[in-house]
Amino acid sequence: MMTTGGMRTVTLGLGCFWSPEALFGSMSGVVATRVGYAGGTTESPSYREMGDHSETVEVDFEPDRIGLDELLRAFWRHHNPDNINDYKGRQYRSMALYRDEVQSQTIRRVKHEIEREKGQPLNTEIAPYSIFYPAEERHQKYYLKRYPDAIRRLSSLYPSTKDLDDSTLAARLNGLAKGYTNLEPIRQEIRSWPIPQSDRERIDECIRQIRW
Repeated sequence: MMTTGGMRTVTLGLGCFWSPEALFGSMSGVVATRVGYAGGTTESPSYREMGDHSETVEVDFEPDRIGLDELLRAFWRHHNPDNINDYKGRQYRSMALYRDEVQSQTIRRVKHEIEREKGQPLNTEIAPYSIFYPAEERHQKYYLKRYPDAIRRLSSLYPSTKDLDDSTLAARLNGLAKGYTNLEPIRQEIRSWPIPQSDRERIDECIRQIRW
């Protein structure tokens, strides 16, 4: 996880969680992403038995590098609540779960602004965050893991699958694998990461060798 401090987290639901994780993971200022189940009351949900939870993505971000406003605009720009709500019960819901009053106010303000732009209401559920259950490992960084050569090479940088899944690099490369970004912006960003120069060079060498 690549952070300089002051990290915040927001939990969002916008349909199947694979693509949203790649979308937010491609954005500079996002530190880490993970997919899972939230918004309901069922204990210990799973992909096959989700209960009343919905598929969601948690986004860790540094607000001095990317604002919650920008994340929310990407959130509403990439889904239509009316198209996903109630599909497969509550599995797919347009949902924004806030952790404090500042997040609540920001979500409601941006929602109102976009509603005025679109000229129609956005049927997004806005509620306080309570609990998030991480999805099974096979769902984390789904698009990146479709490239065996990438996972093989990245294993030289991360000692475990969880370390890889939690990393900023995996978030970016998952976005690349889905087509939300390309390699050069990622390489440029890595040059500014607050880690030793030797580590930046090792990461750059590794990702340049991946066969996509």
